[in-house]
Amino acid sequence: MPRYALKIEYDGKPFSGWQRQKEHPSVQGAVEAALAKLERDVPSIAAAGRTDAGVHALGQVAHCDMAKDWDPFRLSEALNYHLKPDPVAVVACARVTEDFHARFSAEERQYLFRLISRRAPLVHDRGNAWRVAHPLDPDAMQAGADRLIGKHDFTTFRSTMCQADSPVKTLDELRVETLSYPSGTEYRFHVRARSFLHNQVRSFVGTLERVGAGAWSPDDVKAALVARDRAACGPVCPPQGLYLAAVRYPTDPFA
Repeated sequence: MPRYALKIEYDGKPFSGWQRQKEHPSVQGAVEAALAKLERDVPSIAAAGRTDAGVHALGQVAHCDMAKDWDPFRLSEALNYHLKPDPVAVVACARVTEDFHARFSAEERQYLFRLISRRAPLVHDRGNAWRVAHPLDPDAMQAGADRLIGKHDFTTFRSTMCQADSPVKTLDELRVETLSYPSGTEYRFHVRARSFLHNQVRSFVGTLERVGAGAWSPDDVKAALVARDRAACGPVCPPQGLYLAAVRYPTDPFA
């Protein structure tokens, strides 16, 4: 069966997450329903990461096996037609080898978290960013982030529901970017690693927000990491500002 890689963009607000569920709408369910309009008995698709409810994607990658030899452009166009009106789009499609796996072939995952500091409620970014009403110190947040770079036991920043075999991960990047607007300031957290623990990025950002607000020092972040205790973590921030930005493979299937 021909295998195809799909690069998928979606707004996570209407969904219970990526993973298909019987009683709740999911991104996987929407894509598989669109595939079923094209061919009967399409096998279940696999994705690079299972995003939670309310989490968005700019570059989720999934693979599917089809009975027909589709032209990749026509397959993406057909899927986008049948995905309407769900806020999901296939932005790229490519034929890949049978040994390509969206999850297991991935070498790196990149996440983006958007945090906006302003007094007024969000209008255009409502549900797509986390708003706080107080000012934040980006230099302090970056100093705290720097304490987390490298290979560590991230038990403190791991959900109690996490099913990963080990809390030891290597964090390659945690960078704070500042964007100033007339209506407020946006802080973008760029995070890169081969793989992540459940709620790891949201735990990072919630903790670093406390640093930016002056309630924690950068060294408090290091102490929380060393504690290897979930109780030492700062507040876990809401999912609305989190995006699966990109997935990197040894060879880019969409190049």
